[in-house]
Order: sequence, then structure tokens, then C-alpha cells
Amino acid sequence: MELRGSNISEHIQQRTYEGRKLRKKFQRSSHVTESMIHRLGLETELEGHRGCVNCLEWNHDGSLLVSGSDDLHAIVWDPIRHKQKCSLRTNHHGNIFSVKFLPNSNDSSIVTAAGDCKVHVHSLPRLETSETFSCHVGRVKRIATAPNVPYMFWSAGEDGTVRQFDLRMPHNCSERCSNVLVNLNAYIGGHAECKCLAVNQCRPEQLAVGASDPYVRLYDMRMLSPHDVSFSYMEYLGHPLHSPTAEPDSLARIPSNCVQYFIAGHLPAKDSSRRGYPTLAITYLTFSPSGHELLVNIGGEQVYLFDVNRARSPKLYKLGDYALRPSTNGVVKKDVSEQVAEVLGSNGTTNGLHLVHSNGFHRVSASDLPSSSSISKLIPARESQFPNRNKPLSLRAELLKLEANKFYCDVKDFTAAIRLYNQAIHISPHSAVLYGNRAAAFMKRRWDGDLYAAIRDCHSALQLDPSHRKAHFRLARGLLGLARLKEAQDCLNQFKEKFPEYTKYKEFKAMEHDIRKALLKEADPSGDPYSERGATSSTAASPTSASPSLEFLPPSRDQLLSEHERDVRGRAYDYQDRFCGHCNTTTDIKEANFFGSNGQYIMAGSDDGSFFIWDRKTTNIIRVLRGDDSIVNCLQPHPSSCLLASSGIDPVIRLWSPRPEDGSTEVRCIKEADSAATANQRRMKADPFEVMLLNMGLSTSSAQGEISDDESSERPVHCQQS
Repeated sequence: MELRGSNISEHIQQRTYEGRKLRKKFQRSSHVTESMIHRLGLETELEGHRGCVNCLEWNHDGSLLVSGSDDLHAIVWDPIRHKQKCSLRTNHHGNIFSVKFLPNSNDSSIVTAAGDCKVHVHSLPRLETSETFSCHVGRVKRIATAPNVPYMFWSAGEDGTVRQFDLRMPHNCSERCSNVLVNLNAYIGGHAECKCLAVNQCRPEQLAVGASDPYVRLYDMRMLSPHDVSFSYMEYLGHPLHSPTAEPDSLARIPSNCVQYFIAGHLPAKDSSRRGYPTLAITYLTFSPSGHELLVNIGGEQVYLFDVNRARSPKLYKLGDYALRPSTNGVVKKDVSEQVAEVLGSNGTTNGLHLVHSNGFHRVSASDLPSSSSISKLIPARESQFPNRNKPLSLRAELLKLEANKFYCDVKDFTAAIRLYNQAIHISPHSAVLYGNRAAAFMKRRWDGDLYAAIRDCHSALQLDPSHRKAHFRLARGLLGLARLKEAQDCLNQFKEKFPEYTKYKEFKAMEHDIRKALLKEADPSGDPYSERGATSSTAASPTSASPSLEFLPPSRDQLLSEHERDVRGRAYDYQDRFCGHCNTTTDIKEANFFGSNGQYIMAGSDDGSFFIWDRKTTNIIRVLRGDDSIVNCLQPHPSSCLLASSGIDPVIRLWSPRPEDGSTEVRCIKEADSAATANQRRMKADPFEVMLLNMGLSTSSAQGEISDDESSERPVHCQQS
């Protein structure tokens, strides 16, 4: 039986008739709804800590909430009565970064991890520490547990190791503790740091690890054997801020079929070119309620959703992709949208051929839109070789597209245009035109990852319609923007073969010139002071001219990678969805989480003191709330109710729930979500000094002019609707 809408009375009546059959479906459908999200507001503030609250955790049924803080205390709360149950002095000597209830322990045991490199197990009835583990030699950032396993847990430390703890076995910490499951130092060299980890609640053998790089590592723990690792401190005497480097150990070698890597397709090149900016690192990851997906928050970037069961290779370009079938005889027929534009008498045509403009849009008002029957008459009688290409959009999707085109062409609000295209694509996912238009908006907006998102959209458009000329041209432009020069050249050459009549226009010639210039520069980079090759050759030519401090700089990350690491990275899978708007640059414990029993919504904290909630289906922002005076780090949803716990720099925990429908407004709701998202993206691109000024409520001329400078560099926009 299908549950429709959010009519709770109808659902309760159905549950009465159906009983157990409908119970789980009822809970999943009514746990969190869109109406509840729009009414989400501050319920109360839990006071008791005297420092930043760095971690939160619900017990299995949501009757208890535990928090860990910089004040070295863990507090167990009654979230219903808004009172403390108990406060525990943890005996840590560093900030507490992670706290967990041990499953099936009757909520009597918790585990804490802290900046003093120690992991403690505590008994809540006795309010004492029962076990202390000093195995790590770097700060311990996260603890993970597995369902129905009360005696085992895992930890991730900034010494580059993931360790397994089994409370059934006696353990005495020494210089070589034999509980290391993963030693990243053996793969990516010194200074490896494990930042977070998660165990798949549906498949407990799967362990996901996030580190001080943008790669997500998914391990099969059935193929991992605990071993010991020895650490050498001599190398880092006088460098206390660096984590120690583990000595190479043969037992750390993991079979290649034991691990799968995931990464957003554009990040490998980006991570190696961020000079002067913080290195990309994964601050949090978690599995979806179904266990099929992995949500990842990347510091300095966006929030990404990966499908762990479906292989998605990065989208670039291979010679021969999207070639037209021989039956076309080289003639490219106009698609339905172009025929509609001709019927409406829109401008921008020359001898029946549309010019290739920088955006490729026509202006068409909603009143001029022909009916569905008129559009259907334009479709040829015989079946097209691309059946999805000529399928008309639904009326709702068509209106959304027209409104998005208006924001793109007239208002120049590319964020609003993308939001509307997202909705239209959700309604009509087989429209090549929508993907092509959204790609154009991504290329104009230029947030982190937008260029690669545009490339993905161009691929989607060309898969639906290989003769989509604008998508093919935008694909070449996007590849050039990502410095994938060989692929960009191949793509443009095939464009020339498919659409020879368009090679005479200035846009094509400009693109051809830009690619040729970039290829020449790549072949002879000595004149570029920022080129890696140029810098390397210059240093090698005059070693005595280098600054003395530079002699102690470690080699680049790529030089430290093992062959095994290079091989696994080369087979990394791409992301499924991307969620933009928050800012994650200041702290390395910032979370992102699913909200709802089906993971219907995505949420993440931000450096601007707010937290964002996205609709998972459209990836659009649907709610932004002010959660802290400085930074929101933690967001933990209640396991069965529409209740959310948040914390950050403020020494309080805030509980959020749907407020009554009495007409009142939530004072902590940020109305201009797009403006907040744009400011956050500017903050992520700013240098550290600029970020400090932004955090103080100030700004710099470069920060203010970043978007306008980008716009001024664009060629004049000629709106031509797709």
C-alpha cells in the first residue's frame, strides 16, 4: 500500500488496519516530512558545559543524549525533560573529540577519545573510567561502533592509524600495540592523519575511513589483520606540531581487493594545486540508513554522496564518445526546442542555423509557450534514433525551465537558475535540454566543483542526445577549465567533425586558440613561476639559492605515494550527488548527516554559525538555521523522532524540533538561503587572512569583487533558450 502525502490521520488509520505490515513503513514516511522541516525551530538549550561541545551521540532509542566538550567532561542528558542525568569527569588531558555509547550495554558504558592521544571506556553507573588505552601517538579524532557488538570499537588517530579494541581481551599498551588495522603511513608517506571513520550498520564488515586528503577509503574488515606499528620520534624533534611518521612495516600491506577508494572527479588535480591554502581533508563521513550510500563532508570543499554499490568512473572524455550514427550522413537535425523556438519567431538565428553563444539561451515567456499538442505536432512521425530526445517536458518542468532561463538571462542569478533546473530535472530526468542548460549555469557560477558538475551534466545530455551541439561545446570548455587539455582537444576535434558548419564562428575559434595556447604552455612551463615543473627545475638548477627553511620541507605528496596507493587511487569511483552552500574550512570535526529514516534530507554545519538542510532528491537548500554564535560542528538526528541536536563553539547544546503552526516565525531562520550560500562559497575561496576578517564580520576588496571580477571577464551574454 502506498502512503500518500503527509496526512498523519490517514496513516494512523491505515496502521490500525494493517498492524505490523505497515508499522515500519509508517515510521519511515512520518519520521521527517517536508512540512516538519519548514517548521523546524529551536526547542531548548541544554546548559552544563564550560567549553566548546565537540561531539554528540544518541543512544539506540533516543532516550539519552551524551556530549563531550573541551572542559574534559562528558554529560548524559534527558532530552525529553531537558535535564542532566549525570556529569562524568573523563580524566582526559585534552579536548574530547568523540563519544559513543557501547551497543547492547544497557546504556551503562561510553567510550571517549581526545586530544591527549588516549581512548577511555567509562562506566556510567559508577561514574568512573574502567579502561584507558594509550596506543595512539597522535590526537584521536573519532570512535566507531558496530550494532549489537558491546565489546568492540574502532578509533581513528592523527598518527595515521585505525585501531581495533576488543574489551574481551586483556591489553597492556606498549610501544608496539598489536591492534592496528590500517596504517596509512605505509601508503601515503609521513604526516598521514586519520580524521574520521564509520562502520556500516547494515554491513558491519565495511569500514569507511576519512583522512587528511580528499579520498574516501572503504575497507572490508574481514580481510584486515590487526598488527603492530613502531613509531620514530627522532625525525620530528623540534617539530611538535607535526604528527609522527610510522616506520615501514610489511604487515600494513593491504590486498588491493580489500579496499575501494571514492573521490569527486575534479579533486585529485585540485588538491595538488592548492598552494597557500589548507589541504583538503575529510572531516566526517557516515553511511545512509540503507547502508548503500556514504555521505562525506570534505574540509575546504562541498558535501558529497557516494553510492558504495555502484561503480561511477570520473567523467572526462574519451575519443569516440557520443559519435553520431552513420545513418545521419553528417546532418544534424534540429531538436524539438529549436523547432519550437522557430515557431515562436525568436531571434538569434542566421539562415536557419542557431549561433553558438557563450550560454546558448533564448528568451521565451511563459505566455508564448505552445501547448503540448502543438509541440507533439513538431515531432517527426517516425521514431527518432534517440527516443528520449524528442520527449516533451511536462508542463511543470517546462515552466520551471522558463523561469530558470529568466534568472539566467535577465537577473544573472545563476544559483537561483540552478535551483530551478534541479527541480525540473527531478520531474523530467530524461531531458537533455535541462542538463545542458544547468551545465551552462554551473559554468557561470563557478563555485568549488561547479566546473566538474557542468562536465557531468554535459555527459548526461550527450548520453540522452549525442547530437546536442551546445552540450558538446560546453564539455570541451569544461575540460579546458579543469586543465584536461588532451581530452579538451579530442572533444573539440570531434565537435568539428560532427558540426562542421559551426567551426566558422568566433566562439569555436576562441576555444581552439585557448586549447592550443594551453598545450604549448604545458609543453614549455619554464616561464610559469607557479608551474610545478618550472619550480622543480629551477630549484634543481640552483640549490644554493634556496632559503634555508625550505631545506626542511618534506617532498610533495605525490612523491611519497606507494605503488599500491597509486593503483587504488587510479580506480577511485566518482560521486553520486553534491550538496553546496555551507563552509567547512575552520575546524576538522565538522559533521554532515542524514535526516529521516529514509535519509530524505541532508544536513551539515557551517563556519558562519548556521547549519544547512538540503532536499536529497533535488540537492536544493530548503532550510538554513542559525545554530551557533560562531561555528556549528555537530549535527546528530534523533533515531526515531523529528528532533535534532546541534553544537559548536558555544558551550551549549541546542535541540531543534517542529514548532507549532501558530503563525509565528522562527527568529533563527535565515531567510536568504542563496545569499548565505554565496557568502560561504566566497569564504571557502578566500585566503586565511581574508577568512579571519570574514569571521570578524569584515571584508576585503578582493573578497567583495571576486564574483564581479569573474562576471566582467565573461563575453557578452546572448540569451538563447535551449
